[in-house]
Amino acid sequence: QVQLVESGGGLVQAGGSLRLSCAASGSIFSINGMGWYRQAPGKQRELVAFISSSGRANYAESVKGRFTISRDNAKNTVSLQMSLQMDSLKSEDTAVYYCKANQGIREYWGQGTQVAVSS
Repeated sequence: QVQLVESGGGLVQAGGSLRLSCAASGSIFSINGMGWYRQAPGKQRELVAFISSSGRANYAESVKGRFTISRDNAKNTVSLQMSLQMDSLKSEDTAVYYCKANQGIREYWGQGTQVAVSS
């Protein structure tokens, strides 16, 4: 089992920045890809950014050039950290942001953290 806990959400003005963090614990030794997803009110959950175990990152078109995903690849068998640096935030970035970890065919999700961007 893997436990994921997000932090760093909040209220920010348009044009501002936030940094989200995801702390993974438990059986993290075989986690491969990790990603950030978001869900705005009345909309489906969507992929924001994804990072492989080797550090290769992919981004949704809507956040390219503004968001940066990173992960701690240190050989730590106790915990694993992943972050999402969000710059030049827009009102349309308002959503609940979720952390996800893939482990083989299993998926684990965090509880989500709210990001609100005021225009």
